[in-house]
Amino acid sequence: MSARQQPPAFGLSFDPRALTDLLQAPSDIRDLTLSYLQEVVNADRCGLRLTGDLEGYRKLFVDARKDWRVVYGVRAAPETSAHRREIYVVAIRPRAGNDVYDEVGRRLGMTRRPLSAHTHAARSRSPQLTPRAAVSRPGPLPSVMPGLPRPAQNTVQHHAR
Repeated sequence: MSARQQPPAFGLSFDPRALTDLLQAPSDIRDLTLSYLQEVVNADRCGLRLTGDLEGYRKLFVDARKDWRVVYGVRAAPETSAHRREIYVVAIRPRAGNDVYDEVGRRLGMTRRPLSAHTHAARSRSPQLTPRAAVSRPGPLPSVMPGLPRPAQNTVQHHAR
């Protein structure tokens, strides 16, 4: 137990490839990651929610420059665990080129690149672009149609002197 004298709120498990990620990360990133994960397990820290295809997962910014990410999910713990829920770490990787999110998609078995809700919205077709049914245009005024009485024209002519 920690100095706070309360048991952790969650269990912790890793995708085996996430452990490899952790071991291959620079030592300062490794230390920060483990520290942040301890805070997540103790319910003292919570990552930001991911959207789109990765909805249900969260991300932690590891370093001050936000170059490294930890992507994890909260799921039911195994029956043999002392906890009901566990933090499941999927990947610990650099953000550059969205590498971390592409790798998370592969590790979760997605056949295409995971997209965010913003990307889905940007790629969707605007409702203003869909063709609309033809709107009937108003016809000419009855006064200009042949055979109908026309408004009286000004018959007074003014002559200049």
